[in-house]
Amino acid sequence: MKRDPSHATRTAINPRALLNRIGQGRHFLQIPGPSNVPDRVLRAIDFPTIDHRGPEFQQLGLRVLEAIRPIFGTTNPVIIYPASGTGAWEAALVNTLSAGDHVLMVETGHFATLWKKLAEKLGLKPEFIAGDWRHGVDCGLLESRLKEDRSRNIKAVCVVHNETSTGVLSDIAAVRRAIDAAGHPALFMVDTISSLGSAEYKHDAWGVDVTISGSQKGLMLPPGISFNAVSDKAIAASKAASLPRAYWGWEEIIAANRTGFWPTTPATNLLYGLAEALDMLFEEGLANVFARHQRHAEATRRAVRAWGLEILCKNPAEYSPILTAVVMPKKSDGAHHNADDFRRLVLERFNMSLGTGLAKLQGWVFRIGHLGDFNDLSLVGTLGGVEMGLQAAGIPHQPGGVQAAMDYLAGRSDS
Repeated sequence: MKRDPSHATRTAINPRALLNRIGQGRHFLQIPGPSNVPDRVLRAIDFPTIDHRGPEFQQLGLRVLEAIRPIFGTTNPVIIYPASGTGAWEAALVNTLSAGDHVLMVETGHFATLWKKLAEKLGLKPEFIAGDWRHGVDCGLLESRLKEDRSRNIKAVCVVHNETSTGVLSDIAAVRRAIDAAGHPALFMVDTISSLGSAEYKHDAWGVDVTISGSQKGLMLPPGISFNAVSDKAIAASKAASLPRAYWGWEEIIAANRTGFWPTTPATNLLYGLAEALDMLFEEGLANVFARHQRHAEATRRAVRAWGLEILCKNPAEYSPILTAVVMPKKSDGAHHNADDFRRLVLERFNMSLGTGLAKLQGWVFRIGHLGDFNDLSLVGTLGGVEMGLQAAGIPHQPGGVQAAMDYLAGRSDS
C-alpha cells in the first residue's frame, strides 16, 4: 500500500501532539518568555491579513505607534521592527555608533554577555564590567569607570534592565544618576526585553537614549516584534554614526510612521495582536499590572524559601518581578542535584515547562516565570507543579511552599 507522504509530514510536525503528550488540560508554559498569549490576543492575530499600504492598516499603524509610547514612558518615537529582540539590539547599536567605538557594558548574566558578543561582531569595542550573575549593575563601579574616561572614548553605556537568565532587576534610574555624576556624555542604552509591560519603566524620566524590547514577554505576544524607543540625543547621534545599516535604519521608518506606514513589510497580524495587548494593559492599568507582578514574585519567593531552596539573586532590592531563578540543593558529594533532570520530570509528569539554567548556570539553576497573562490560580498551579516535581524527583526540600504562597495571596500571612 502506497503511503501518503503529506499525511506523514503532517503527523511528524504536528505541534498539538507535543502539547497533549500527557492527556487533557492545558500546558503550563512557565518559562520567563515567551509567555502565555491571552485568548484575546490570539483572536486578534487571527484577523484577516490586510493591505499594509491601505487605509485600514494606516489606522492600525497610527493606533499602535501612539499607544506603545506610554508603555515605554516616552513621548518620543518608538520604532517597531518585524524581528526578535536580537534585531533590536543590533538596531540600537548600528544607528548610533561607528566602527571602533568604545562601549561600556555590564556583565549581569547571559543576555548581557550575548549583547556584548553582538557588539564585537559589529566592529565595536565593548568593555565589560565583570559581574557574578547574582547581582545587578554596580553603579559605583560604573561611575568610577566613566570618571576615568577623561578623553571621553566611551560612546555608549549598555545595560540590561531585567536579566532573564538570573532573575535580577537593575536600578536604571540609579545607573542614570551614576552617568550624570561622572559628567559623561555617553549614550545610555537599556535592554527591557523581559521587563517591559511587567515592571515599571520610564524611558524619558530616567534619561535613557535607546530602549530595546520585544513582544514575547510582558507584552503577551508571540515572538516576532521588537522595539527601539529613542531620545532626541539618540536621533542626533544617528545622523553622524557610520556603522552600515539599511533594514535597521531609523530615519526611513520614522518618516513612514508619521502617516501610519512602514518602508518595508510590517508584521501586520502581530500588530493586530499588539493593539489588543495594549488595550488589555491599559484596561488593567499599568500601576496595577506592575503591582500584580510584584505580588506574584513575592508569593513565589515565599514558596522557594519554604521549600528550603536558595534564590539565585543575592540582593532583595534587585529581586525580579518577572521570574525567580532557583538554585538546586547540593548532594553529599558537593554537586548540585541536576536541574535539567528535574525540569524534564516536571514536563513529562505534569505538562509544565520551567526555564533552564543558561550558560554557566546550566544544570544547577531552574527558572520560574510569573509574567504576562497570569493570575493567582495560575501561580498556585505553577508552584504546585514545582512542589510535586521536587517530591517525585527526590530533591531534598521541605513541604509547604505552595501553602506559604497561598497564605500570602489570600492575605493570611505576615507582611
